[in-house]
Amino acid sequence: MEDLRIGVLGLGLRLNLALDAHRPGRGAVVAAICDSDPEVLKKRAERFDDPFLTEDYRELLDRDDLDAIIVMTPDDTHERIAVDCLEAGKAVYLEKPMHITVEGCDNILRTAKRTGTRLYVGHNMRHMGVVRTMRDIIQRGDIGEPKTVWVRHFVSYGGDYYFKDWHADRDRTTGLLLQKAAHDLDVIHWLAGGYTTRVNAMGDLMLYGDLPRREAGTPRPDGWLREFDWPPTARKDLHHVIDVEDVSVMNMRLDNGVIAAYQQCHFSPDYIRNYTVIGSEGRLENFGDGPGDTVKVWNTGPTGYRSDSDISYRVPDAKGGHGGADSGILGEFFRFVREGGVTDTSPVAARMSVAAGYMATMSLRDGGTPYDVPPLDPDLVAYFDGGQQSI
Repeated sequence: MEDLRIGVLGLGLRLNLALDAHRPGRGAVVAAICDSDPEVLKKRAERFDDPFLTEDYRELLDRDDLDAIIVMTPDDTHERIAVDCLEAGKAVYLEKPMHITVEGCDNILRTAKRTGTRLYVGHNMRHMGVVRTMRDIIQRGDIGEPKTVWVRHFVSYGGDYYFKDWHADRDRTTGLLLQKAAHDLDVIHWLAGGYTTRVNAMGDLMLYGDLPRREAGTPRPDGWLREFDWPPTARKDLHHVIDVEDVSVMNMRLDNGVIAAYQQCHFSPDYIRNYTVIGSEGRLENFGDGPGDTVKVWNTGPTGYRSDSDISYRVPDAKGGHGGADSGILGEFFRFVREGGVTDTSPVAARMSVAAGYMATMSLRDGGTPYDVPPLDPDLVAYFDGGQQSI
C-alpha cells in the first residue's frame, strides 16, 4: 500500500497529531507543512522527513502530490481555509470545533457537498476507550433507554490553556461553551442518540478577568504549558483580551426528548470529566479517563446509595494522545481518504455540537433566555449520513 501524502496546516498545540500522522511505510507521510511563524516552521520541519515548507497555505492547494490536508489552525480560520481546500479538491481533516459560528459550519458543509470533496472533522473523543465503552453499554440496553445525560468538566489547566492566548478572545472562539465544550456536546449527542434543539445557559468571567495581562504583541512566557501557578488567582501574563467566560452551565433538550446538562469550570484544582447517563432501567457513571478507568452501571433497585455498582466495566488500555484516540481517529481519516464511506465521526454531528454551544453562548449572554438551535438542511444531513455520496 502506497503512503498517502499529507499536508499539515498549523504546528502549534496539536503538533503531536501531525507527528502521529507521519507514518512512513505504514500508510501516510507528512509531505508538506505550513505555519505562519517562520521560526516554528523551521524548527518543526526537523521532526519530519524533508517536507515542503510554506508560510502560506494556498501554496499547497495547487500541489498535485498531496492527497489530503490536516487543518489545525485557530478556530476562527477554519471556514476560510476549509472552503479553499475543498474548492481545490483536497480531502480535509478539520480539527474540532468545525468553526466558531453556525453559519460558518453550514458554509463548509455546503461547499463539501457541492464540490464532492471529502470532509472529515476530528472529534477524537468518539475514539476514546471510555466513550466507546459507555456507548457499548447503552447500545446493549444495560440501562434501558437513555433519558438524561449529565456532564461535569473540571479544567484545572484552564487558566493556562485558554486564558493566555487567543482562546480568551470571543472574536476568535465565540466562547468556551463552543470551543471547549464542543467535544463533550458531541459525546452527549452520540450517547443519547439525538441532537440538541433548545438550550439555555448561565455563566460568567468570575476569576481570570481581573488578573494581570500581557501587553498586546507580547509573546507568551517561556514554559507556559510546563510550569503552572497555584492557586488560580496567582496566575499572570494572561492574554491582553479576555472576554470569554471561565465558568458556565447549560441545559439542553434533544430531538428525541432526552434532557441533558453540561457544566464547565476553568479554575478547579484537578482536571477530570464526570459522565452520568440515566436510562429507563438504570444508570452508568464514569469519573475520570486515566489508566485503569472504569464505567460503573447500577441497574437493580430501588435502594439507598451504593458505592459498589452492579456491574463495572474496565476501559481498555491505550497508548498515545488523548487515550489513544488520536491514533484511532487518524486511522479512520486515512481509511476515509482512500475508500470513502461512513465514519464514526460525522460532519453533521460536528455542526450540531457547534450549534448547541453557539446558541448556549447566546443564551448565557442574554441572561439565560432559552434559544432554539437552527436545524440543518435535510439534504445536507442525507448527504453526509450517506457517506458523502451523491444522492
